[in-house]
Amino acid sequence: MFTRIAALALAAALPTWALAAPALAAAAPAAKCSAATRPSERTSLPALNAAALCESISGLPNGQATYSLVRVRGEAGSWTGSSGVRDVDKGGRVPDDARFRIGSVTKMFTATVALQLVGEGKLDLDGTVQHYLPGLLPASYPPVTVAQLLNHTSGLPSPTLPHDDQWILDHRFDKWTPQRWMDGVGKNPMEFTPGTKQHYLNTNTIVLGMLIEKVTGRPYGDAVRARIIRPLGLRHTTIPGEDVRIPGPHAQGYMAVDGKLVNVTEMSQTMPWAAGEMISTTENLDRFMVALYGGRLLKPALLDKMFTLPEGVPMYDGNDDPSDDKPATYTMGLSATTLPGGVTIYGKTGGRYGYSTGVFATRDLKRRLVVSVGSTTKGDSAMLQTIGLAAFAS
Repeated sequence: MFTRIAALALAAALPTWALAAPALAAAAPAAKCSAATRPSERTSLPALNAAALCESISGLPNGQATYSLVRVRGEAGSWTGSSGVRDVDKGGRVPDDARFRIGSVTKMFTATVALQLVGEGKLDLDGTVQHYLPGLLPASYPPVTVAQLLNHTSGLPSPTLPHDDQWILDHRFDKWTPQRWMDGVGKNPMEFTPGTKQHYLNTNTIVLGMLIEKVTGRPYGDAVRARIIRPLGLRHTTIPGEDVRIPGPHAQGYMAVDGKLVNVTEMSQTMPWAAGEMISTTENLDRFMVALYGGRLLKPALLDKMFTLPEGVPMYDGNDDPSDDKPATYTMGLSATTLPGGVTIYGKTGGRYGYSTGVFATRDLKRRLVVSVGSTTKGDSAMLQTIGLAAFAS
């Protein structure tokens, strides 16, 4: 599971980075920052602050990240920036069309296909996992619906796995199957009664991937290619499967271990599978957002569900004390964040070792952000928060 961008409003108060920057052999080029275009008269969003955006990506590589790629588009202004190096030993600027691992942004694609199947009558939001995939869940588990998978209110647990740095490095080429993940899930009890709380977990989207395969009779990746990637012309978006490489131009990915950077560019993505394996570019992800939010991929009633939070459902915090409950932040495929000033943005973050990604936009698409950061730590880079605040706040 990877952390989310709901703390955007706190970006300015983030603590200083705790990890000392590893020694770097190559000199870093200065950040490349475009001028900001002026917003059209039809938007009430503030003008882009080019200086704040450029400052948000300056100083790379450091102990937090090795590079950044940022793309801001929409009627409310456009801006492009990059910083850092594509290789910490050899240097070199990261090209604007660099491919990168998008992590949990993959969930947007998987959720979109699942909702398309709902629109076609092949899946029912109120249908249960037990109906579509009998025997997948332990008999002791209560019914879990497709809707609860989509908005992370299923109560399904994660498998118990070690996550220390050495285990990750030793097992980074392991080949996983969805069934192996679910075998681990079944060894743990339900976290809560389905529909009563929200807990963002890969398990939910992995089961969605299995449902897609069951009702389409084809690999989930084939369904994503046929329904999204090819129709939208996302030529630089790939689903790697068992291929550990990143095709095309790309920056190297690194993981900080004991103060040193370990190259983890080549790494199996079979563990997260439908929840986090895809590769893309800033331009392709922006094009996907425009098509999705603009109604090209889903019927209006189903698209609305991507922008609707479950009512009266708190986030799961492991205790039964309602005094510290926080409201749900995930819809059916996206997360929602309200920034200072009242602007609400929708999208997703994703983190895989060496790479962190964020895609966010206002509901009307008048401002859109896609960012990739060469994070050297687990989870989403704190830089995503800083960049996001610079892109959307006044």
